[in-house]
Formats: sequence, structure tokens, C-alpha cells
Amino acid sequence: GNLAEREAAMKKIVLLSDTHGLLREEVRALLAEADAVVHAGDFDTPEVADALRACAEPHLVRGNNDGAWAEDLPRTLAFTIEGVRFFLAHNRRDVPRGLNGVDVVVCGHSHKYASEDRGGVLWLNPGGCGRRRFGLELTLCLMEVDAGRYRVEKIFLPREG
Repeated sequence: GNLAEREAAMKKIVLLSDTHGLLREEVRALLAEADAVVHAGDFDTPEVADALRACAEPHLVRGNNDGAWAEDLPRTLAFTIEGVRFFLAHNRRDVPRGLNGVDVVVCGHSHKYASEDRGGVLWLNPGGCGRRRFGLELTLCLMEVDAGRYRVEKIFLPREG
């Protein structure tokens, strides 16, 4: 098809984790442009989860710091966007062994960005982009998906004062 049709099929996804009660302005701006949002848990507050639920196509799982308010959120979630098959969990220990039929596994918890191809499956940790923890950089990911193909970009957030 023409370029406009191709761009219509392509979806922009924001992948993030470990916001810990804080949705920074830079993150809100990215979410406003996204076709889908994937959050790997540790919202800490229902307000952050509600803000993400209000975004286009939310895919959310519960983290170890999410309290009783988050009981309706699953611990793991499998879903497909534009032919790319995802498996989402807060902690990589919650990903079943021998997981098949998945293109991208997204986990959080460590606050450390990681991207690793394991046997044709991308294991992605977008890092943390909420309250700074352990002196680590603040990161999240942007992903473009189209007809079963994807491209991932690591986004650094500026260090505050």
C-alpha cells in the first residue's frame, strides 16, 4: 500500500516500568503520542495506574510494590500488537520456562535497562523512569511495531538537579 496506509498500520508503543508513584512530564508527553502503553509494574499508586489506563491500549501488570488497590491487575499478561507477540511480567522470575510463541518478553523490577536477544526472542527491561533509585539512570523504551516487525529505541530521561 501507499505510505499513509503503512504509517496507519504501524503502532508506536511506550514501554515503561517502575514508575513508583511518579509520571514525569517527559513520560506524559510520550504517552500522549503513543498508540499503546506497556507497563511492567510497580506503579506504587492507583493514580499512576489510572493515568496509564486512560492512555491508548493499556497493557499493565502488577509489581511487588503495588498494594491491595492493584489486585485486579494480572501478574503476567500475553498480548499481540500488530502481529508482534508480547509476554509481560514485573519480575523475570514470573516468566514461565519454555515459553513459546512469543517475540518480546518485557520485565521490570531491577530498574536497570536491558535488551537481549535470546534465541530470536527479545528480552527487554525498559528500566525505571519514576523516582530515582540506587543512583541508576532513568530510562524507558519506544517501540514501533508493524506487521510482525519491530524497532526499539532506548529513551534516557534527563537527570534532575
